Amino acid sequence: MPSRLRESIESGRRKRGLAFLPFLAAGFPDSATFLELLRRMGEVADAVEIGFPFSDPIADGPAIQSAFAQTLERGFAVADVFAAVREAKASLQTPLVAMVSYSIVYRYGLERFLQDCREACFDGVLLPDLPPPEAQSVCPRIHAQGLDTVLLVAPTSTLARRREITGLCSGFVYYLSVSGLTGERDELPGDLQRQVGELKSLTDLPVCVGFGVSKSSHIKQLSGVADGVIVGSAIVRMVSQQTGRSAEEIAESVVKYCRELTYVTS
Repeated sequence: MPSRLRESIESGRRKRGLAFLPFLAAGFPDSATFLELLRRMGEVADAVEIGFPFSDPIADGPAIQSAFAQTLERGFAVADVFAAVREAKASLQTPLVAMVSYSIVYRYGLERFLQDCREACFDGVLLPDLPPPEAQSVCPRIHAQGLDTVLLVAPTSTLARRREITGLCSGFVYYLSVSGLTGERDELPGDLQRQVGELKSLTDLPVCVGFGVSKSSHIKQLSGVADGVIVGSAIVRMVSQQTGRSAEEIAESVVKYCRELTYVTS
């Protein structure tokens, strides 16, 4: 049976042509605003990716790196992410994906981390620094806890590598529009249709595209090509530029941006 995460993405694609998956940096810019953002994302999102603050980002661009650094300086830790999500879960219907470095999970303890994910109502886990073959022993343990796995496919991944990665995914496949760091871009690569089409021929899972997606023109380019889009740096940057505003005001501005970006109307 398709998981809740997969079903929500497929439903969003059927309704709007593309599912929408915003990224939130956990605890940023403060706990109250993060909670308000998380509660409001259900109005526009088919799933929400929550980034666990990490001191050594793997592929995160300047906006997300800065957000993580500020959050860690406040002492916001893994347990605080779970506590915040548990506090918000009563008002959440949208599937949640934990984006977290495996080094954090390893130190925390894999089974403990997965159990806390379930208790906090996460639906899936994205481990950006755990590719195959290392992921082959970890993904079954994630599935055993009733959680989906999401792995990254880069533009430079070979066909054999893509088959290996997609075979380990269960929620959706995350395709990186470009190699390198996340961050807003004026244009997306012209070969996206070919790249995503090749990837979709290898799996029946939804294929969602991230890294650089931030404009309506990007959404138009990906409509009918991908199943969903992930938008992160643009949202984090927007939040960071609203120092002094209330949590409600910041969340309202982000929801408005998401609606305009995806043509979602209230």
